[in-house]
Amino acid sequence: MRRSDWFRLITLGALWGASFIFLRVLAPVLGAATTAGVRVGLGGLAFLPYFAVVRFRPRWRAHWVVYAVVAVFNVAAPMLLFSYAAVHIPAFYSVTINSSTPLFGTLLSAAFLAQRLTARGIAGLVLGMVGVALITGGGAAVQGSPVFWASIAACLAASALYALSGVYVKRFAPHVDPIGTAGCSQLLAGLILLPFWVVDVPHVEPTARIVLSMAALAVLCTTVGFLLYFRLVRDVGPARAMMVALLTPLFGVVWGGLFLGEAPTASAAAGCLLVIVSAGLVLVRTGAPVPVGVPERR
Repeated sequence: MRRSDWFRLITLGALWGASFIFLRVLAPVLGAATTAGVRVGLGGLAFLPYFAVVRFRPRWRAHWVVYAVVAVFNVAAPMLLFSYAAVHIPAFYSVTINSSTPLFGTLLSAAFLAQRLTARGIAGLVLGMVGVALITGGGAAVQGSPVFWASIAACLAASALYALSGVYVKRFAPHVDPIGTAGCSQLLAGLILLPFWVVDVPHVEPTARIVLSMAALAVLCTTVGFLLYFRLVRDVGPARAMMVALLTPLFGVVWGGLFLGEAPTASAAAGCLLVIVSAGLVLVRTGAPVPVGVPERR
């Protein structure tokens, strides 16, 4: 990898790690549905000028089914689930559990893509489960309450949906341009989530903190983040691009400590490291599908 590739990878890890911090700022104030809906809507609209600049043709009539499936399972549902979790639990939990996506990808690839489950992959799965157990047993103030476990389950479900979307795209839509898959699915997801939040818009004063956090979450973490990821997929391949899964929790922990004052316990920190190691084991030569709806270029 070139220096420019490493720069993009690190920048992407920083942006996607920060996304969970912005969620933690916005979701308790705006609610899960509004946070997810506005994020996805603005993120999708931000793709439109990019489409115009690169003269991209979405080919809606040919690919609308793919766009719709990815919109539901890779954008709308996971972002709504992570927004729900952000209302109730520290960002540390969400950003770390999000890194379990490659583990789910390994299981789903074995089930639906006939990929052999290797010893390395099995070791990664075991370590990942131990890591999640340590994280959820890390002594949070809300630990043990029903809403805590519901939030953890939401994060795990969102990660599984990311992996499921990767399997779907790899099996049924490797011919669809990944930029179209991401941008058009964002637009559709914004429309899907629209009814969920416009009927219950929170009566909150749009302070500068809220506006800037939402703009950063939607444009920087979502639109710019996706574009950086696509560039990495194109230049270094999907397997190396997915190394961002190892960087995202590290940045998430740093940003959470700096801006939210979150300090994970020793047990939770050890669990975070185990999840990162497990993701590394799975991502190295296991063929786990690329999440976020990005097919391999052929």
